[in-house]
Amino acid sequence: MKLNKLSILIPAYNEAKTIKAVLTNVAELNLIQGIEKELIVVNDCSTDSTAKEIEAFISEFPEVNIQSFEQAINQGKGAAIHKGIELASGDYIVIQDADLELNPADINVLLEGLLTGNSEVVYGSRFLRKDHQNTNFVWHIMGNGFLTKLSNVFTGFKLTDMMTCYKLVPSKILKEMNLEENRFGFEPEVTLKLSKLKGLRIQEVPISYIARNKEEGKKISSKDGMRVIYCILKYALSGKKK
Repeated sequence: MKLNKLSILIPAYNEAKTIKAVLTNVAELNLIQGIEKELIVVNDCSTDSTAKEIEAFISEFPEVNIQSFEQAINQGKGAAIHKGIELASGDYIVIQDADLELNPADINVLLEGLLTGNSEVVYGSRFLRKDHQNTNFVWHIMGNGFLTKLSNVFTGFKLTDMMTCYKLVPSKILKEMNLEENRFGFEPEVTLKLSKLKGLRIQEVPISYIARNKEEGKKISSKDGMRVIYCILKYALSGKKK
């Protein structure tokens, strides 16, 4: 399996309080087996000082391999990821949220699963560990759990956390996908479209999770949840396995 370079995509919108810490944590992460990494941060037209924090990081750490892109208008997390995929030059791509809910060290857990397993795609599951902090039971357990089970009905996968941010996918696959969803619909869209690739194997590995609330910047809402359901049905009923 060819994995010389990993592209870590970091979409950001109004994450001034956490973006520099996340970038620092990712930059300091030594990937297993000496895998090279590049950081690609896409600022989705933030209205706070996110852009200044990104600039400050780049100035402070000029040795870090990082690309920074500014969206002209706010389009959503999915649209920022689309741009990041376009800019990526690594063999594989993984997404890292710009908050502190996920621990970048777990990227190595995904890589270990990929390199020691027999799957082309690895998802990080928050449900395979029980030591989560501040978890909102209704959304995380009932919401995510329901959406994942509904997705599994159509994909044939046996996932526990379809909505996870940590998706480790070959760049070639993502670059060839016609991705449409600009917000949180990206998660079901990419999962459903992966399921249509004949012979593709997927596995999950456990990751840590420290949930935050709306006051702390949590952006997904019940409205987004309804959109996810729509997207599961939409992409399940469109196209065929290749």
